[in-house]
Amino acid sequence: MTDRRFATLTSRMVPLPHRDVDTDQIIPAEFLKVTDKTGLAEGLFKRWRYGPDGRPDPDFPLNRPEYGGAQVLVAGDHFGCGSSREHAPWALMGWGFRAVISTSFADIFRSNALKNGLLPVVVDGVTLMALFELAEGSPEAEVTVDLASQTVTLPDGGTTGFPIDPFNKACLLNGVDQLGYLLALEPHIAAFEAAREGA
Repeated sequence: MTDRRFATLTSRMVPLPHRDVDTDQIIPAEFLKVTDKTGLAEGLFKRWRYGPDGRPDPDFPLNRPEYGGAQVLVAGDHFGCGSSREHAPWALMGWGFRAVISTSFADIFRSNALKNGLLPVVVDGVTLMALFELAEGSPEAEVTVDLASQTVTLPDGGTTGFPIDPFNKACLLNGVDQLGYLLALEPHIAAFEAAREGA
């Protein structure tokens, strides 16, 4: 089983400088027939990754070898808008992404991402532009996303903070979903019930 815990991630970035990227662009509807995560990476941005002739578009970032293996996607404003598709974070994680950085996310996508171990990182517009320039001009450049301190550190040492609520932060740090978080509290619940019965 894959370790879902998220603590600190240092990685190169894939730039996707498009705003309002919706979930149908992230994972087209024909891939929604499955109920598990196997093979969904194949459909990630499929309409953008391939041309009309079915061949990979060499200019699309995910097809460029210099971005291979990068675990951070840097995207334009309002990423993940459109319909609710849990398959969208599944496909992103299947490709290898662990964090997406943008200036804003659609609420439903953000919720689905957090529930599945994908960290949506909100930064200001100036920082986002700096990240795009880094990723496009120096594909070897790395950023560090530290969930515990809620910071993104750039190659020059500059840092910026990002928000996340305490519950989702705890779930990601411990690698559990909402149910797993509650089940981990079972010993405390049992102790409370035993004390109450003995009172």
